[in-house]
Amino acid sequence: MQETRAQILEALSAEPVTGPELAQQLDVTRAAVWKHIEALREAGFEISSSGTGYELVEVPEYGGEAIEFGLEAPFAVEYHDEIGSTNHRAREIATDGNENVVVVADKQTGGRGRLNRDWSSPSGGIWLSVLLRPTIPPTHAPIVTMAAAVATARAVETTGVEPTIKWPNDILVDGKKLTGILTEMEGEADRISWLVVGIGLNANVDKSQLPEDADATSLQVECGAVDRRHVVKTVLETLSDLLAETDNILPAWRSLSGTLGRHVRVETPNGTVTGKAVDVAFPGALIVETDNGTERVTVGDCEHLRPQ
Repeated sequence: MQETRAQILEALSAEPVTGPELAQQLDVTRAAVWKHIEALREAGFEISSSGTGYELVEVPEYGGEAIEFGLEAPFAVEYHDEIGSTNHRAREIATDGNENVVVVADKQTGGRGRLNRDWSSPSGGIWLSVLLRPTIPPTHAPIVTMAAAVATARAVETTGVEPTIKWPNDILVDGKKLTGILTEMEGEADRISWLVVGIGLNANVDKSQLPEDADATSLQVECGAVDRRHVVKTVLETLSDLLAETDNILPAWRSLSGTLGRHVRVETPNGTVTGKAVDVAFPGALIVETDNGTERVTVGDCEHLRPQ
């Protein structure tokens, strides 16, 4: 959000402020204040004006400026009503040297999940991609994905729904998939040039809009319609906190895990690993006790098996 508009919203959220007072506080002209107020109104902010000054009456339900308003995380938000893929857009703006940008869409027409699977992304869901430039080697990138899974699960908890994480990053509710996370990056052997974390969360999505051939659910199905702006802000703020203190990521992931302690089958590039998931190790490997000893799985498609 443009800095002056952010300052105006902060001032108006406390109490009514007159145009001349805003102009003096922000060191701009009264005409500039009026233009910024009109721009905010066009963005969906309801701002009244009376003898006591301008007053912020209501914040838009969703959108870039709405998400940025009061956001306690260092991200700029680029919002689209409809887009092919937020991950694709984030990759595009990465080539221009941007970082700490979140691409958010109300609807995606070309959403993709892990293993290049289609991801249904109707209007009402939360479809976002976070563009980062972490100062870590590419081999440590999975820890960012684990952080995104924790941040998303924590945000889901605020709606009253109790999620679990299936290794490495699927968010489940009673065994049904609520959220998928896809991480893409570009870099060299010793450094990451950019990293994009895509999060697809079935938020205000009706049951009829969920894939018929998948065991999926949505927040709307589980608890009714939710405040998407609040959920997104919680995801971004929690993710920012976790990336600032990376030692907290794996303990938090363990506390939310629905995989640890379960018998699993993991399809990996080198074959199938079957056994009991006992732990995760930095930067996100699954430790599996098999009949032939302990296996450390770094990548694969995990399936929870019925208790033996």
